[in-house]
Amino acid sequence: MNGTSYNQYAPPTATVSDVAPETTGTSELNYWSAKGRIGRLRYIAYSTGASILHGTATALATGVFGGNQTLLIGSLVALYLALMVFIVLCAIKRCHDLNISGWWCLTLVVPIITLLFVFAPGTKGGNRFGPPPPPNTTGVKVLGYLVPVIFAIGIIAAIALPSYIAYQAKARAPVSQPVGQP
Repeated sequence: MNGTSYNQYAPPTATVSDVAPETTGTSELNYWSAKGRIGRLRYIAYSTGASILHGTATALATGVFGGNQTLLIGSLVALYLALMVFIVLCAIKRCHDLNISGWWCLTLVVPIITLLFVFAPGTKGGNRFGPPPPPNTTGVKVLGYLVPVIFAIGIIAAIALPSYIAYQAKARAPVSQPVGQP
């Protein structure tokens, strides 16, 4: 202990293994993997895009296999399973962006938690699931903002159309003559 190579005031030189290494850059996007992170806008955009593709493929399969019930049902089940796998993988990556385990995606059946996925910001910088997701492209922004726009148009249409129909009915109604007038 009193040797020349020992300094009792020197900092420790042991390696610490429980500290995560600093991550730089952004994560690579892999659509069919549960590893990595995606932000909230990309989560909405991917879910919307997958639903649009699923609807288009379902309509196409119905047109092609409409006469053969076995092929139609088989193709529709395969398309639905592919959609569900993709949506679950996106939900797992969104959980990773929130710095929680991917198993939390099972709670998405609760509507309040779905809103949390949409409105809660992700972790800034790297977290235990990797570096931050890459910046959103123009396509991601368009698909991501498509859902709120369609939602707003639907609400406006639900309010305006019944009022317009009632207005048309009143305009077409015959004008009644006051009593006592010839």
